[in-house]
Amino acid sequence: MAENKFSSEEALARCLPMSRLQSVLSGKWKILILWYIAFYKVQRFNELQRRLEGITQSTLAKQLKELESDMFIHKEIFKEVPLRVEYTLTEVGMSFVPVMMHMVRWSTEHLCPKGYEVPFLKELSATIPESVQAPKCAKIPVPEAARRTSRRRA
Repeated sequence: MAENKFSSEEALARCLPMSRLQSVLSGKWKILILWYIAFYKVQRFNELQRRLEGITQSTLAKQLKELESDMFIHKEIFKEVPLRVEYTLTEVGMSFVPVMMHMVRWSTEHLCPKGYEVPFLKELSATIPESVQAPKCAKIPVPEAARRTSRRRA
């Protein structure tokens, strides 16, 4: 998991599943990166950069590297001239697609103008295998600092 302010012991003590998710998905562009890779199946660096208007090369490279280390995406390097690099979703990334679908539906219903329809939502829905399920979280002991904090509040 990428190290950031959401991966500290104190942050993880709040609500472990949500803190871990926030730690993995922190970053302005990660959800959109995952969305485009899910929709187009395979994306190259420059394709993502064109789709994500305003993202810098270094930010895209950093967020792709973090998503790869968190096992959401797979990076394949083809030894040809010019060098070709493609990104695809891993099994973990695919298991997150239904969550993104719910996010899009919720956003469409609550944040978009009345009557707005996402043109490619049905196409993407049809591509999600029924076997894709969210991975189960392992039980992780609550850090001692969290136990002390919760006792003080009681």
